Amino acid sequence: MDEKFYIEVNCQQKCHGDARICGDVFISRRIMEEGRIIVVLSDGLGHGIKANMLGTLTATMAVNFVQEHKEVQKIAEIIMNTLPLDSVKQLNYSTFTVVEIDVDGEVRILEYDNPKTIILRGSHIIEPAWNCVLLEGEKNKGKDVLTTVFRPQKEDRIVFVSDGVVQSGLGSDRFPMGFGPENLESLVTEAVREEHNISAVKLAGKVIDKANYNDNYHPKDDISCAVIYFREPRKLMICSGPPHNPEHDSMYVEILKQFKGMKIICGATTGDMVAREWGTVIRDTAEMPDPELPPVSYMDGVDLITEGILTLSKVSELLKKYNNNYKLGKGPADQIVRYILDCDEIHFLVGTSINVAHQDPTLPVELELRRTVVHRIVRTLDEKFLKETSMRFY
Repeated sequence: MDEKFYIEVNCQQKCHGDARICGDVFISRRIMEEGRIIVVLSDGLGHGIKANMLGTLTATMAVNFVQEHKEVQKIAEIIMNTLPLDSVKQLNYSTFTVVEIDVDGEVRILEYDNPKTIILRGSHIIEPAWNCVLLEGEKNKGKDVLTTVFRPQKEDRIVFVSDGVVQSGLGSDRFPMGFGPENLESLVTEAVREEHNISAVKLAGKVIDKANYNDNYHPKDDISCAVIYFREPRKLMICSGPPHNPEHDSMYVEILKQFKGMKIICGATTGDMVAREWGTVIRDTAEMPDPELPPVSYMDGVDLITEGILTLSKVSELLKKYNNNYKLGKGPADQIVRYILDCDEIHFLVGTSINVAHQDPTLPVELELRRTVVHRIVRTLDEKFLKETSMRFY
């Protein structure tokens, strides 16, 4: 794959009615050692807890079987033979869409009974050749699975949804037969025409908002939209802590200066060091939207300056609990999380000089050394958000 590609993956969801558990299940997994990404959206029969269990079972099996390089037909047969039978409707399936992206850039899509996947090249829909695979097992004989393989280009997008999107508005004056796949295609192509670099997060959100509006803000089914976007990477460097050896200050600061992307400094001592080396001044603010953390500061050439270890610890906690329904605040850690979520490559430049203030036994026991906190953040970004990360320690 072109080394400049970044693959942004995001799914936005709304639950049926007032339900608190979504019957649609989305799982994404990056297999680091193979350079593969596997994404699954499964729609469990019905809604609520039972649907979520069916969807989770389906999505988990799909990810595991694809990871093991099993054949399409085998994957579908095993999944559909494993799912329990619904006692009322006598159906045992949950629908699914599986997208696998190889290290060389080839994309494979496996689709069973979900609305047809949309593939965008820029703002135009492209139609790769789809193959229909008939299942042969006695239990599922005659059922078919759609598959396709194609090689993406930069600015391509893959959009796939649960039927809560295309069936939204069903029975209304405007959409008596539901929103439908044609209207969905028009919505996503128009969104890309209006904003050519619209992120996966924002495009998925537009689809969900439209479906929710169609249902009068009371969804009649679980609503999910997943988007995969192949794009130029957006880069962020987070710099925290002076080097262990003061003789390395100039080299350390030069790395930050030469970085092409957004820049955040975490730590007052680090900020002072950078300002000294650059011959500039730090502009402080007084507002404290988060009473647990000091106010942010600014400097020419840097997007944000915050306190160090306490702020990074809170960033780690926010990232762990963040989901589509979580509302970020205005505090310093929240601002850093917004920068992180908006970027694709997150690079950490970490000094290992010990701050004596952090050896104070009266500080919270959960306060960890900077190196440990950064490792925790990187692990979360790798596993949960599929970000490209790097760490350099001095």
